[in-house]
Amino acid sequence: MDKPLISRRLVDSDASLAEAASGAPKVGILGTGDFARSLATRLVRSGFSVVVGSRNPKRTAGLFPLAAQVVFQVEAVDSSEVIFVAVFREHYSSLCGLSSQLAGKILVDVSNPTEQEHLQHRESNAEYLAALFPTCTVVKAFNVISAWTLQAGPRDGNRQVPICGDQPEAKRVVSELAHAMGFMPVDMGSLAAAREVEARPLHLLPSWKVPAILALGLFVFFYAYNFVRDVLQPYVQEGKSKFYKLPLSVVNTSLPCVAYVLLSLVYLPGILAAALQLWRGTKYRRFPDWLDHWLQHRKQIGLLSFFCAALHALYSVCLPVRISYRYDLVNLAIKQVLTNKSHLWVEENVWRMEIYLSLGVLALGTLSLLAVTSLPSIANSLNWREFSFVQSTLGFVALVLSTLHTLTYGWTRAFEESRYKFYLPPTFTLTLLVPCVVILAKALLLLPCLSRRLSKIRRGWEKDSAVKFTLPGDHALGQKTSHL
Repeated sequence: MDKPLISRRLVDSDASLAEAASGAPKVGILGTGDFARSLATRLVRSGFSVVVGSRNPKRTAGLFPLAAQVVFQVEAVDSSEVIFVAVFREHYSSLCGLSSQLAGKILVDVSNPTEQEHLQHRESNAEYLAALFPTCTVVKAFNVISAWTLQAGPRDGNRQVPICGDQPEAKRVVSELAHAMGFMPVDMGSLAAAREVEARPLHLLPSWKVPAILALGLFVFFYAYNFVRDVLQPYVQEGKSKFYKLPLSVVNTSLPCVAYVLLSLVYLPGILAAALQLWRGTKYRRFPDWLDHWLQHRKQIGLLSFFCAALHALYSVCLPVRISYRYDLVNLAIKQVLTNKSHLWVEENVWRMEIYLSLGVLALGTLSLLAVTSLPSIANSLNWREFSFVQSTLGFVALVLSTLHTLTYGWTRAFEESRYKFYLPPTFTLTLLVPCVVILAKALLLLPCLSRRLSKIRRGWEKDSAVKFTLPGDHALGQKTSHL
C-alpha cells in the first residue's frame, strides 16, 4: 500500500520493536497488509519472534518492525508452527503451493467477509480454508480485533477475542497466544461457529437500532406537532409567516420533548417488571419478550436522551444570536415606547424563568453523570452498589428534576385558552404523561407494604411456596414448613 497504517518512523521509534529476544516463541504471518503489520507489531511487543511471509520481501520489509523477519512465504511456513493467515478469502488458493510445508501446522484465520460475501457463501472463511488444507488445523480468531486496536494496545479497544476450532489443543495454543498479547480469549466452540464469529464485524450497532428508531419516531411526532401549533396555525388563522422557525426554533422545542420522554422510558420497564413480579408473586418466571428486550435497551435509550438534552442546551444558547430574536427585541422596545410604558417587570415571570433555567441545568448535569458512568471504563471502576446508586437513584432524581423543569416552563399555560392552537394542547402537557406515571408508580412501590413484598420476592420468596421467608431485618427466623 502507498500509505501504510504503521509508518516506519513509528516502528523505529519504539525500542521494544528493534530486536526480538533470543529463544522467544516463533510465530508466522502470511500477508503484508495493514492488519498483518499491526499484528506483527503487537506480537513483537508481546515477546514473540515473528516471521512474515511475503511474495516480495525486499519491497515490504521496510513496513515491519526491525525485530520481525520478512522472508519468502516458504521460509516463513517452514520456521513456524503457528501461522496467521492474514489474506483475503479470494487469495487462499494462492497458498495451495505450500500445502506440503503447511501440513500439521496451526493456521489462524483472521479474515472477515464482506456483507455480500457472507450472504453468498454458506461456509465461513475458516471452513473454506480448512477444506483447502485438510492436513492443517484451522482456528478462527482475532477477526473482531481491528488493526488500530492491535497497534494501540488492548487497553484502547475490546479485549475479548472469540476463538473457535475443532481441535482443543490448537485452541489452547491460540488462547495462550491471545492472552500473552493482552487479550481475553473466549471459546466459541467448534469451527462451525466461525460463520457466527465472522458475522460480528458486519453488524452496525445492532443494540442501537430499536432505540434509534424510537427516538427518531418521537422527534418526527413532536416536530410535526410543534409545526402545526407554532407555524401552521399562525399562517392559516392570522396570515403570519413563521416558517423561519423550522430550522432552529421548532427543532429546539422538539428536542427536550424527546429527551424527557426517552428518560422516562428508561425507568418505565423497571416499574412494569416490578409490578409483574408483585402480581405473579415470584421472580422465577420469564418476563414477556417485549419487556425483556425493553430492559436490555435501557442504556441506549438513556444515552439518546442525554444526546437530545445536550443538543437542546446548545440550540438554546444559539437562540439569542438569531436575527429574528433581535427584530423581536427591537419591536418590543418600540411597542414599549408607543404605549408609554417606562418599566416592564413581571415578578412572577422573572422568578419562573430563573427557577426554570436552574432546574434545567441541574437536570442536564445529573443526566451527564449518568451518561459518563455508563461508559465501560467508568462502570468497571464502580462496585455494584455505586453503579446502582448512580444509574437508579440519581437517574430517578434526573427524571424528577426534568419534570420540575417542564412544570416551571409550562406554569399556568395549560389553563390558558389562548395556548390551545387548533384545539391542540401545549406540547409540554403531552410530555408530562409518561414521566408523571413513572414517578407516581415509583412512589407507590416505595410504600412499605409493597417495597417489603418486592424485596422478599427478589430474594427468592414465592407466593405459593411452602417456604416462610423473612428479611434479614426481621427478628423472627425463617422457617420451612411442609404440606405433608
